[in-house]
Amino acid sequence: MLKFKGKLGIEDFYKVIFENQSIQIEDEIIERVDKSFNFLKEFSENKVIYGVNTGFGPMAQYKIKDSERIQLQYNLIRSHASGTGQPIAPMYVKAAMLARLNTLSLGHSGVHSSVIKLMAELINRDITPLIYEHGGVGASGDLVQLAHLALVLIGEGEVFYKGKKLDTKTVFETEGLQPISVELREGLALMNGTSVMTGIGIVNAIYSRRLLNWMTSCSASINEIVKAYDDHLSYELNQSKKHLGQRAIAESMREHLKDSGLTRKREHHLYSKNEDVSVFKEKVQEYYSLRCVPQILGPVLDTLNSVEAILIEEVNSANDNPIVDVEKKHVYHGGNFHGDYVSLEMDKLKTVVTKLSMLSERQLNYLLNARLNDMLPPFVNLGQLGLNFGMQGVQFTATSTTAENQMLSNPMYIHSIPNNNDNQDIVSMGTNAALITKKVIENAFEVLAIELITIVQAIEHLEVQDQVSSKTKKMYNEIRNIVPIFTEDVVMYPYVNKVKDYIINH
Repeated sequence: MLKFKGKLGIEDFYKVIFENQSIQIEDEIIERVDKSFNFLKEFSENKVIYGVNTGFGPMAQYKIKDSERIQLQYNLIRSHASGTGQPIAPMYVKAAMLARLNTLSLGHSGVHSSVIKLMAELINRDITPLIYEHGGVGASGDLVQLAHLALVLIGEGEVFYKGKKLDTKTVFETEGLQPISVELREGLALMNGTSVMTGIGIVNAIYSRRLLNWMTSCSASINEIVKAYDDHLSYELNQSKKHLGQRAIAESMREHLKDSGLTRKREHHLYSKNEDVSVFKEKVQEYYSLRCVPQILGPVLDTLNSVEAILIEEVNSANDNPIVDVEKKHVYHGGNFHGDYVSLEMDKLKTVVTKLSMLSERQLNYLLNARLNDMLPPFVNLGQLGLNFGMQGVQFTATSTTAENQMLSNPMYIHSIPNNNDNQDIVSMGTNAALITKKVIENAFEVLAIELITIVQAIEHLEVQDQVSSKTKKMYNEIRNIVPIFTEDVVMYPYVNKVKDYIINH
């Protein structure tokens, strides 16, 4: 049980989204929300407050009668529940709900406390609103996507419940739930915000860290099985550069290889007398995809850390409009709903994840090209050359998927298109950025799955199961439990998908 106090970290999202921990709203949160609601209700009686007694966006010039203020909120929700495309997977929607719950709990939104209570119930009971991928431009926040969340909270729309898509009304009746009380500005407060892009972004960050851990392990293993010199991973070399990410990746790889019987010391081979040698048969230095891993994955780690920090700042911020300040007894109008912070971070993340997939593809190519590695059969083919094909077929998949990542890495952050009668004249496209990043991460897991299978096949050919490090041996055993030794050609796609599923979830 996660005690919810209005401040969340990455670890809290992990507990709720990945471990299905329920949340308990503390009394202080309800008191804070009630205080904000009561203040705004009183404050707005003789004043013009955007979204309380005015229209929305370019229609804000129209004053709304007191008798029509509640209908205004319903109209906003229903008219903007206009998303299309594929449904966003429930895991990501749940993260978005948790993000929205958090920002509304800060007491800057003036919502009725029934919003907080019902959202918590939906999260705890795994009732996930149907939200579509297409619709958000990310500047008045995730208006369209959050409208689908708001639609469910007023008892309308559709939800995913126990593996089925059902009418919200039916599920509420089954679970004994009541829709929220629309009293003041519940529609606008729910919809004006960055919670969908932020929720998706946080799940992206969690998966990216898992991906990076696997990539680091693969990189260590491939250095090991080709008997690379280990000084490019040395403390001394990497400490001579100031970047924390590079140092951390090198340290992780040294830890991975500490009990390896395969990596070599340069001083044992090249720092002794070689007067009689005019041409060295073996490589003096490895190719960059093996030798420069700390310098390549270091920026990935540093970027991931900064992305997480920005996302957590966003999720713990008030990101709707206007902002209610109970202490100063004032309401401030502005643009905290603008998603540029998240959009830029998602573009950064997908760029470094694409570079990670490019590194994986190059390491894979090194293993598959016998003229490069000079120690493995072409395509790590354990069968009869010419008759059998080994890993030849899946290389096409890895290359194709990496190329798609390169194309998808073009930034969304700068793809602003004015809309909303030019009221929204510069927008973030943050939700698009987060969803494309999600696709890039999934693609990278596919490429890495193919590399992992190839590493295991290479270990089989070299018969070094008893010489690899304990961490490589553990990884070898995990993948070997999924993929059998194959000397004859087999249908590969089920194995690639199984390994991808395994590394995504471990």
